[in-house]
Amino acid sequence: MKPSGRLLLFLRTLSPLLLIAFVMRTTLAQQPVQKPREKTSEKKAEKAAPSEKEANPAQIELLETRYRFEANGDSRKEVHARVHINSELGVRQFARLNFDYNRAFQSIDIPLVRITHPSGGTADILPSAITDNPNPAVINAPAYQDVRVKSVRVLGLAPGDNLEYRVITTVSHHPLAPHFWLDHSFDRSGVVTEEHFEIDVPASRKIQLHVRPEFTYEINESETATDARVVYVWRRMNAPKEAAVEPFGDILVTTFSSWNTLAQRLVLNFLPRAIPGDDVSARATELTRGAKSPEEKLQALYDFVSKKIRTVDLPLGALGYSARHLNEIANSGYGNSEEKAFLLAALCEQVGISANPALADPPDPASGLVPSPSIFSRILVRVGKPPEVRWLDVSLEVAPLGAVQANLRGKRGFLLVPALETGVDSEGVWPVIPVEIPFASVQHVRVDASLAADGKLTAKVHYSMRGDNELLLRVAFHQAPKEKWKDLAQLLSISDGFRGQVTSVNASDPYATREPFTVDYEIAQPKFVDWSKKPVRIPALLPQLGLPDPPAKPPAGAATSPIELGTPLEVESRLALHLPPGTTATAPTGTSVQRDYATFASQYSAKALTVTASRHINFLLRQVPAERATDYNAFLRAVLNDQAQDFILERESAPAGAHEPAPSQASPIPKP
Repeated sequence: MKPSGRLLLFLRTLSPLLLIAFVMRTTLAQQPVQKPREKTSEKKAEKAAPSEKEANPAQIELLETRYRFEANGDSRKEVHARVHINSELGVRQFARLNFDYNRAFQSIDIPLVRITHPSGGTADILPSAITDNPNPAVINAPAYQDVRVKSVRVLGLAPGDNLEYRVITTVSHHPLAPHFWLDHSFDRSGVVTEEHFEIDVPASRKIQLHVRPEFTYEINESETATDARVVYVWRRMNAPKEAAVEPFGDILVTTFSSWNTLAQRLVLNFLPRAIPGDDVSARATELTRGAKSPEEKLQALYDFVSKKIRTVDLPLGALGYSARHLNEIANSGYGNSEEKAFLLAALCEQVGISANPALADPPDPASGLVPSPSIFSRILVRVGKPPEVRWLDVSLEVAPLGAVQANLRGKRGFLLVPALETGVDSEGVWPVIPVEIPFASVQHVRVDASLAADGKLTAKVHYSMRGDNELLLRVAFHQAPKEKWKDLAQLLSISDGFRGQVTSVNASDPYATREPFTVDYEIAQPKFVDWSKKPVRIPALLPQLGLPDPPAKPPAGAATSPIELGTPLEVESRLALHLPPGTTATAPTGTSVQRDYATFASQYSAKALTVTASRHINFLLRQVPAERATDYNAFLRAVLNDQAQDFILERESAPAGAHEPAPSQASPIPKP
């Protein structure tokens, strides 16, 4: 999820953590099905290396990839690589080669893995070093045992060695045959010295080819008595390091003639196993028993599929865009994202609620792309018909009803419905996912802290939230084992500026999606203040608000962009800090700023041995027009100046040992 600039600072750190968690859970399942990108695990490691050859852990001296497609949709992919190992890190990166596949319609052969030593000696890796096991994601999912990982353990590799390997992937009787497709991105990390890429297709099959204009290619045609073929060839030598191009590949090939054709083929592929039987109807009736309104029925069905059917975290298409029978999914208690989406849609239809799965996270369909399943990475469910629709994500398991990740909202989904319902119009096939969520986004933070005579700070911090931040934290605490919750809380504390040690943490049930999500942790920081300093100055111990920066001056002739505030959000934070006896405090002055796009107010007080602080910011609009940048700068300065204010603490007499230097004179909250 990409947080907007005005969310609390901890989200800017937590978001990459979640991304890493998702990547770690799916790394072994990223080998695409029928559309093999050059993104196997070893290739990802290569691309992460620095650009200069001598600094790279490994340098790929040659990377050759050849595809051959047949008229019936079968294919053969051959990868040949020669890699020079530069360091121990390169040894670790290539100590094991992993190749993901689905043995229901794929097979993998590894005819060559050879090490050549600097002395000239060679060693071939024996077949006994090759293992074939279920993908770790499907260990507890017996129906998915065909989703596997073939691994080669490369023993004896050392810096200075050359590693050469050849891998052949064969596809036969793919569920979407006779259609075929692929996408490929050339290396941009600078670690590939020479790269060859080749696509061999039968002349009898009409294909659509999309190639970025900077990648020129040759076309070779051949014909025999029984076959005529067309071969497309790309060659790159010493390509410089450059920024990655997103969000789709440099080369796209597909036999689908239109987006509507693709939609209907995917629907037909699911329907034979997704026709609701009487028992599915009975299950829908049982699940909605006692529900009085369509909303209550939808909530009951959504809770069942989202929470009771465990998500097996496989990439989209890993099962060949096919699904088990609905009752098998429901009875097994698990399913991948596609199966869960189709199960929810079918259950909704049984109780009279219109619902259809929709592929999500594609590039702009107007960008000239060719229709291909490979450009999608997520699947949602659209419930209802325009204009009254809701979008649901059952794969996250803990998303509140109607909560869709922020990076998907505002984009188009690719609706999978029968042809008679959509026709060919873009609005029917490509509906827009609303930018707003169906409930208000709010966030409350409470800090109850105590400062001891020896300068030690202890605090209890409480978060309660609804909205994008809520979804982010629900997923984090749901995916992390409970023994790791303290690590998540420590990350929250560090991101909020507290440099102490988290001693305990508790969170509400991530599955309790009808209530705000709450997190509580306790933190301690010895020698938070040095009482020998006169006076002691500390800011309010509250998380700072990460407002977006003012817009940079655009190049000459370019239009100024609006200032993006993101989803409307109300954030309220309060502090109560209890001081040791003999301490007096002086509070700063509060601030109040009001605009039509946002409001901010703060209050500070010091009474007896307690200081209090509160800040309340409410983002009302999603963006500030570019022509109001000056006004926004004034609003931003007012907020930043307020957050920079300090409480002043003084003591009647310093405790013993106060002359010892303390590591922190000020609050743990960083200055803006």
